[in-house]
Amino acid sequence: MGMWFAGGTDENDKLDREATTKVLRRTFRRVRPYRTQALRAAGLLVVFALTSLAGPLLVRRAIDNGLSVGDRGALNQSIIGYVIVAVLAYGSYRMAIATLARVGENFLRDLRTGVFDRILRQSMPFYDRENAGVLVSRMTSDIDSLQVLVQLGLLMFVTATLLLFTSLVTLIFLDPLLLVLCLMTMPFVAVASVKFHRESNLAYLAVRERIGTTLTSLQEGISGVRVVQAFAREDVQIESFAETNNGLYRTHMRSVKIGAYYLPVVEMAGALSTALAVGLGGWMVRDGRITLGTVAAFILILQTMFGPMQQLSQLFNMIQSAGAALHKLYGLLDEPLTIDSEPGAPNLPASGHVELDDVSFEYVPGERVLSGVSLTIEEGERVAFVGPTGAGKSTVAKLVARFYDPVEGTIRIGGMDLRTADTDSLREHIVVVPQEGFLFAGTVADNIRLAKPKATDADIRQALDRIGVLDVFERLPQGLDTEVQERGSRLSAGEKQLVSLARAALVDPKVLILDEATSSVDPGTEAIVEVAMESLMEGRTVIAIAHRLSTSERCDRVGVVVAGELVELGPHDELVAAGGHYAELFEAWTSGLAA
Repeated sequence: MGMWFAGGTDENDKLDREATTKVLRRTFRRVRPYRTQALRAAGLLVVFALTSLAGPLLVRRAIDNGLSVGDRGALNQSIIGYVIVAVLAYGSYRMAIATLARVGENFLRDLRTGVFDRILRQSMPFYDRENAGVLVSRMTSDIDSLQVLVQLGLLMFVTATLLLFTSLVTLIFLDPLLLVLCLMTMPFVAVASVKFHRESNLAYLAVRERIGTTLTSLQEGISGVRVVQAFAREDVQIESFAETNNGLYRTHMRSVKIGAYYLPVVEMAGALSTALAVGLGGWMVRDGRITLGTVAAFILILQTMFGPMQQLSQLFNMIQSAGAALHKLYGLLDEPLTIDSEPGAPNLPASGHVELDDVSFEYVPGERVLSGVSLTIEEGERVAFVGPTGAGKSTVAKLVARFYDPVEGTIRIGGMDLRTADTDSLREHIVVVPQEGFLFAGTVADNIRLAKPKATDADIRQALDRIGVLDVFERLPQGLDTEVQERGSRLSAGEKQLVSLARAALVDPKVLILDEATSSVDPGTEAIVEVAMESLMEGRTVIAIAHRLSTSERCDRVGVVVAGELVELGPHDELVAAGGHYAELFEAWTSGLAA
């Protein structure tokens, strides 16, 4: 049997006994809805194991009661019986494969959905803390390691265990002395197995690391192909990839050498045990201690037993890796939702009155990015926040949208603390339009409907018409049914942002947060976006993060954030006349435009 499984385990993947017990208990609980199917599969595998051993016993009867004494009836009965058990073994094994695979795939389907659901519901602090690549790895490589176990490993593990146990019991029943003599080769198998487990862990860890390095090199080469070709550096990149690929080849060959050492040991032990059974069995038959049929059945069952031993040894790494993967996935399922509402929390009032009362915040404990910000925004008022990069102006918007909770102070909408309001109602009353509109694969209408899944086509057209851009999308090849392709690659930056504005118009929020919605827009559609944004802001409370000070000029008040503090607040003209921070920023900006 070859090295069909992939992926070793590192020290962090090895679970102690307590962690392993918890993983097993939790897995059994998650499989409980499918226990009927699981028991059916187990019963079918028991039938397969018993019928597999019934064959050699029927051979024994055919030899002893048929061929040796010339009893044609006994011989015919044995032949018919052998055919029957062979058919039963085939049928039971085939049904067991399908049933067990169904249980496993149901388990993985529910696990994938549960983990993805949990990840999407996590708050922004979770994503600040976790690496996106690691999260993708949980949903891909960790699930893949379970996939191999479910599709093949679990079946082999149960089958091998049953065959090994029933074979030993049957061999003891046939002749315990002959069994003891034939198993004299087992110490060599045990020593080889220990060495295999120890060295294969390290070898497969190296393989997994090399695979990651090779994929990274491949991804960089493909992603940066324009730069590579622009500077004619193809040879350098190919040489770099070849070196990485050779490293992967060497680690793979090392794992092959380990298998090449271990697998022949098991095969040789099986061959020697068979040879002992033939020699010793023949001697015992000559002395009349056992029958020839018993020796034949003994040899057949002995060969059946060594296959499961080899399989169980090779399954060791797979099971360990799968246990570690489950442990990590359960860790994601247990990750608490820090930004969430209590069951039965009241809806947020449909109000645009916003209050920030002595609000402070820190992304990293001990490192303040906002300190004691207090501000009242009246309903329907437009307030822009400006300031140097990293000053904290975007953080104010994130707190009002409750992407984060302040470490000190309170934020209220319509007099209600955001932390006490129902999260779903909060998302209906407060909408954020980011700098760059993110689109999912699907149609234009599908992407707008993302904001309100139950919206009809008429609702979508009305939202687009409300901000004056319906004709922009009707001019597309298939109108609102035009496929935008992955990440909206078929649309321009301006059209993507118009979709974001349409989403907000469809929700019709009381509070609108704009994170400089025109900063990434192409000049050809900037004017259209500006008009659409002006229509969208009409009659709403608007909080604008202004990178271009032309945005702050159009707002009722401007807040200047410097080093995490709100240092200035007032109308544009007054702040320019005051000659403070805002006046300096505005002068620098206008000078840049003139240049």
